[in-house]
Parts: sequence; structure tokens; C-alpha cells
Amino acid sequence: MRVLIAGSGGLLGTALTGRLRESGHEVRRLVRRTAQASDESGWDPPSGRIDDGAFDGIDAVVNLCGAPLLPGRWSGMRKQQLLDSRVEPTEVLAEAVAEHGIGVLVNASAVGYYGNSGSTVVDENTKAGNGFLAEMCTEWEAATAAATNARVVSIRTGLVLARQGGLLDVLRPLFRFALGGRLGDGSQYMPWIALDDEIGALVHILEHDSLSGPVNLTGPIPVTNAEFTHALGHAVQRPAPWWVPEIAMKIALGQAAEEMALYGQRAVPRKLEASGYEFRHRTVDSALAAAT
Repeated sequence: MRVLIAGSGGLLGTALTGRLRESGHEVRRLVRRTAQASDESGWDPPSGRIDDGAFDGIDAVVNLCGAPLLPGRWSGMRKQQLLDSRVEPTEVLAEAVAEHGIGVLVNASAVGYYGNSGSTVVDENTKAGNGFLAEMCTEWEAATAAATNARVVSIRTGLVLARQGGLLDVLRPLFRFALGGRLGDGSQYMPWIALDDEIGALVHILEHDSLSGPVNLTGPIPVTNAEFTHALGHAVQRPAPWWVPEIAMKIALGQAAEEMALYGQRAVPRKLEASGYEFRHRTVDSALAAAT
């Protein structure tokens, strides 16, 4: 396949580009500057501008665009920036996919779609939850609407565990100095996925026409924050005796702390497994061992 990736410079985009090329696919990249390499095309989502020829011969588009949710509090202005950084690029790409007759659009989303689901297992048939993240993900996925003739997949990704980059870049140093601990009472579920499986699942989605609509990209065995804390402490061979009170997190980060750390989703990858994908890391212990 010839795949066009938007957001290719981040953790997921870099890894996906490498894996696709290793698998024999051709990758082109959309960049928000003047194109400098032979595999690049420039674009500017707010204005809707895309270099001529960017979609020539393209079989599938993967959109991984989105500003980081942390650090910082979510002011009204910040929420709008987070929303715009996701919805604007998606709308532009969905319209281009329709205009150029491209068959596949794989678009980023997140398990935040489900809000705070507590201990209830959620899958792709579960309705959207409440809160800013749930509302943002709902608008994000709806922004693909223009791609009416394409196979559209919204990947609801969990917390990606990688050796470099992502969540563990923040947590690993704390745990290695025995400063790690659970957040709040630790009962909230943390929908994790190993980077190796996140990228493997993306390639699987591109190569298997049977998958469409929302697809959860999460590890098959969800764990609570307390269980994750214990597993990460074991992986770095350090105790994790501490805990961070809910009130302290809310004072420091407000709604961002509540939805990013205290809310939880017991999400399972039902559609992905039903399609035949086999996880390389089925447990959080296996994923953390590979990432630490």
C-alpha cells in the first residue's frame, strides 16, 4: 500500500512509519512546513491548504494529529486549542479522502470517549460518556463524516507504554527513585497498550478490510491504577509506597487531573481480537518489561 500519514513526527507516527516501511509499504508524510524530503508534502489545516499531488496514488490516510493533553490546566482557551488541533485536521483530511477517492481513513481518537466508566467493561458498542474528553472524542470522530465512500476507522487508543516517549518518560524516573505511588484510591482503570501492539494493530487495521468504525486499541487485560503502580514498581525493581491524594491533584491541575488520572475506562479491544489480531504483550507486566 501507499500510505499518507499526518502527525508522522510523534511517538506513534515515527514508529508507524518505520513498521510500514519494514513491511514493504510505501509511506508519504504530511508536514506543517515547506516540504524538504521526497516523501513529504506540506499542508496547513487551519487554512485547508495541502500541496498539489499529496494524494496522488495514495491508498490509505492515517491521521494522528492532536496537541498534547498535558501538562497544564484546561482553561477554556486551552480546551478550544485541544479540540481544534484534532477536529480541524480531521475535517480537512476527510474531505480530501472523499475528493480523491481514497479507500481508507484511519483516524486517531482515545478511550476518553467513554468518560469515567468505573469497573464496567466498555467496548466499541458502548455509548460516549461524560466530560470534556468524551465530548472532544465524539466531535473528533464525527469530523470524519465527509469521507463517505471510504472505510473509516477511529482508533480509540489507551495509554501507550514505550521504552522512549509517552507516559513512561514521566513515570519511570519517579519510580526508579522510589517516589512512585497510586493516584487517589487507585481503583480507577488504566487502559494501557504496548507501543509494539499499538503499531502492530494499526498495520493490521490497514491490511484487513473487515475493520471499520471505532476500534479500541488497548491491552486485552485492563488493570487498575493500583495494579499498574505495583507492576511498574516491580518492573524497575523499586518499591512504590506512596499515594497522591485526589484533592492535591485537583488543586494542581483541576479538571485535567480528574479526567486524565482519576477517571478510568475498563476498555477491552473486542473488535481487534475478533478480527484475528494477536497481541505480543497480553499483560501489563509483559508490556512494562519490554518498555523498561
